[in-house]
Amino acid sequence: METTGKKTLILLTHDELDVHQAGCDVLSERCGATSIFIGTTRDNFKGKQVVELSYECYDEMAKKEIEKICVKIREKYPDIMHILVYHRLGRVPIKESSIIVATSSPHRKDAIEATHLCVDLVKASVPIWKQEVYSDGSSEWMSNKECEWCNKSN
Repeated sequence: METTGKKTLILLTHDELDVHQAGCDVLSERCGATSIFIGTTRDNFKGKQVVELSYECYDEMAKKEIEKICVKIREKYPDIMHILVYHRLGRVPIKESSIIVATSSPHRKDAIEATHLCVDLVKASVPIWKQEVYSDGSSEWMSNKECEWCNKSN
């Protein structure tokens, strides 16, 4: 999606995410700020030894939700030039990136705040499911504390 030179880049992939390329993808000669969030797999959670994460999603719906989020970001921060949301699917080993969110803007405040909001909204509303796999062979499907639709009380 592109609006007056502004790019919205969305990628859901089973391939390893290229952090350097993502940063290059949002650079603009009209911007003095680029903000990048990189979510990586850590080796522990609540005292359990994590060996990898695995992500699944409903691609079509996930992309539509991310597009809606990007529209909200642009409404709140009209100076944002480029928005990027890349999410890895499938197996993600320790220290590898599962999500990259990046924005560029003429000034740092908007870029930093827009990136922060975008990460929070992705975690709250995009149908991407995470499974933690532990060293003892067990696994558990996780829900984000921010997730609006999976934390509703019945």
